[in-house]
Amino acid sequence: MKGTKPRTLPAALAALAFTTTLVAQDAATDDAQAQAAELAKKLQNPVASLISVPVQNNFDFGAGPSDDGFQYKLNLQPVVPFSLNEDWNLISRTILPYVYQEDVIGTSNQSGLADTVQSLFFSPKQPTSGGLIWGAGPVFQLPTATDDLLGEEQWGIGPTAVALKQENGWTYGALVNHVWSFAGENSRVDVNRTFLQPFVSYTTKTFTTLTLNTESAYDLERSQWTVPLNAMVSQLLKVGKQPVQLSLGARYYAEKPSAGPDWGLRFAVTFLFPK
Repeated sequence: MKGTKPRTLPAALAALAFTTTLVAQDAATDDAQAQAAELAKKLQNPVASLISVPVQNNFDFGAGPSDDGFQYKLNLQPVVPFSLNEDWNLISRTILPYVYQEDVIGTSNQSGLADTVQSLFFSPKQPTSGGLIWGAGPVFQLPTATDDLLGEEQWGIGPTAVALKQENGWTYGALVNHVWSFAGENSRVDVNRTFLQPFVSYTTKTFTTLTLNTESAYDLERSQWTVPLNAMVSQLLKVGKQPVQLSLGARYYAEKPSAGPDWGLRFAVTFLFPK
């Protein structure tokens, strides 16, 4: 028995070290899973306290007077939260579009920047007692178009608001804004437009998200609806140490102007910068 003790102690220490390593790995895995789940949840919340930079590629087909026009729109959409105090955040959401289109306006081609939309949401840091997450503030339209045919040449302002709930992997709610023009080119039509975006999504335990929404707009000056119905699938993953979400989807235009597109595709990459 005396000869076995020297071998038993190192074996016991090795077993203890191995078990400790496994426990640490499991804890690290659980922590990574929890962080990924929180990121996936925040991605479905337009007023989450999360810096993100979506790069959205939109391809629309069937536009123009001959129904054979094509438009590509690249939307750069940085979202930056600012902590105002213990209870409130200010969320900055910007949409800066670059457009290339052909045979949408007659048989001509255009390319360049379109008008920028800047929204600011004042949002409570905690949901209400009923679980409602909300934010409200001003929205601005900036005439940043580099081609007259890609923008409205009008400065615009109005209110915007969002409200949603999240439970059991589901997120459902709506974002709305209305913009009126207050300055700009006199020869152009005034801006008087409502934007409605109801949405519902479900995120699985593997951080795959299925989304249905509509990004509808009603132009009061022309009494015209534009109603694209979007279906998207998104996957949260890491590229090296950088968390990103990849999204792919299609849309059908249930209502549109006479020269509007019939259908479209969307591919987006969202870069995430959690604190």
